[in-house]
Amino acid sequence: MTTIQRDTKETQIEVTLEVYGHGEHSIATDIGFFDHMLEAFSKHGLLDLKVRCKGDTHIDDHHSVEDTGIVIGEALRKEIFPVQNVERYGEATVVMDEAAVNTALDLSNRPFLHFDLPVTGKIGNFDTELVEEFFRALCFNAGITAHIVCLRGKNRHHIVEAAFKSFAVALRRAVAKNSRIGVPSTKGVL
Repeated sequence: MTTIQRDTKETQIEVTLEVYGHGEHSIATDIGFFDHMLEAFSKHGLLDLKVRCKGDTHIDDHHSVEDTGIVIGEALRKEIFPVQNVERYGEATVVMDEAAVNTALDLSNRPFLHFDLPVTGKIGNFDTELVEEFFRALCFNAGITAHIVCLRGKNRHHIVEAAFKSFAVALRRAVAKNSRIGVPSTKGVL
């Protein structure tokens, strides 16, 4: 279990994360839709996740969402690396009604994000452009390469929720224990 705090002039965040958990969560960011997505992320990734965020949401939600991604990413890095005796790669397609989103990821220690979700505008009061900001912050701070691609869909809520869930399931598969692998790289280190 890892706990990380980040305090800036814009946000005060504390995250506690257990990668090999049971999907238990306690999320409070003051951003309703984002809380809902982090709860789904925890549940489907089987991550025990506690998030407390106080941010400058009177301006907008950008700093809170991005900085939460940074802190969750930092916690994931501490939980995952050095990578050993795990699958390393994970992939999942999650469907929600008409929407299908695929995430493929690599615990590579080489951060990269390919993000292809056709969502614009708002879901309630939540700016959908913040979804990419969250995943970029998470991947770059965790050392994960991820490709998140919408295969089909029209409803913004369904597409975004399928993205959070597919990332979570792909991550759960990537960190699955496999003692036969050792360090999952021909280089001997990640």
